[in-house]
Amino acid sequence: MTAPEHHGPVVHDWAVVPLPATDPDPLPRRLLREEPVARVRLPYGEGHAWLVTRYEDIRQITSDPRMSRALTAGRPLPSSTPHTLAPAGGVGRADPPDHTRLRKLIAPTFTRRRMRALRAHTEERTADLAARTQDAGPPADLTETFIGPLSASVVAELLGVPAADLDRVHAWREAVLRHDTTEADAESVKGEIAAYVAGLARHRAEHPADDLISELAAARAAGGLSTPELVSTAVMLTLNGLDAVRNIVATMVYVLLVHPDQTAKLRAEPARLPPAVEELLRYIPQRNGVGMPRIATADIDVGGVTVRAGDVVHVFYPAANRDPAVFTDPDRLDLERDEAPHLAFGHGLHYCAGAALARMEAEVMLSTLLTRFPALALAVAPERLAWRRGTVNRGPVALPVTW
Repeated sequence: MTAPEHHGPVVHDWAVVPLPATDPDPLPRRLLREEPVARVRLPYGEGHAWLVTRYEDIRQITSDPRMSRALTAGRPLPSSTPHTLAPAGGVGRADPPDHTRLRKLIAPTFTRRRMRALRAHTEERTADLAARTQDAGPPADLTETFIGPLSASVVAELLGVPAADLDRVHAWREAVLRHDTTEADAESVKGEIAAYVAGLARHRAEHPADDLISELAAARAAGGLSTPELVSTAVMLTLNGLDAVRNIVATMVYVLLVHPDQTAKLRAEPARLPPAVEELLRYIPQRNGVGMPRIATADIDVGGVTVRAGDVVHVFYPAANRDPAVFTDPDRLDLERDEAPHLAFGHGLHYCAGAALARMEAEVMLSTLLTRFPALALAVAPERLAWRRGTVNRGPVALPVTW
């Protein structure tokens, strides 16, 4: 549905609705081909925003230093949710030089040494969960017995969140990432999260360990960041690790199970798993609606359109990952694809800080499932699977399998 403005071009109403499986969102899909830089009106916020859907245009916008995230703070901008997901003050809503400073503080978390240790932890925990799942016998819901517990365990190890606290963190995750959570309720939950993280950071300042919270607490003590910055950064990594990874990997497993011929080739040649994970990341539309916008600080020409200073701009990575100008037959899964890099983790300054960790988790989990369960199959017909509704990240509600 579109509605003409009194002045200027058409503004498209984007009602973000639940979508099954890996179906692309119809409006961004159409705009990619017909109007790749378009004005849209979203369910929440005031006014309208530009929506950029084409691969090269998104790369341009996300690399342009004249596009600001910091200017989004405290403004009722067009949004898919009634509240802002990213807390103000964190790396996700910062511009240089603050963004540069915060990314440097996070970088040690993902050194080769730390990633080797996290991979060893992930492999050990994965083997244990796979054995428990196998011993319990089919059918099993992989989101509950395997994928969810594994992603939670890795987040707890990375940040230093005690395992006993994960139930509380999961409850906060569910509330914050739902589309129907009101702004007041969201702010209340965020206050609880902030108080928890700040308390954990105080504890780690006195009793440091080999984890991110300890490192951030030490940096705060040295004047390297503020408490709001510490809280926002920790919350961002926690929510992404618990929710995004859980849903991405669950959807990857679903996709592999409904493409048995390609999965059989992958089982026969395990060395092909890393590039296959990249294709799965490209193929899967990971989220409902848009994330954090940017605000232009100058007039910028993109895709034949002039974005004026002060305009709000959203990019939609799932559309760019199906751009026919970049990917051959983009709606087809091809685990042997060797084309341009996908944009599933974003691009530019705000490229996902945890991308390497998410890749590692996906590779370990998929490798274990493919080798340990050679007859793995869905326990119900694909069309009977329920998919998450009213949430930021897409994924199956449950993933019942047999073997």
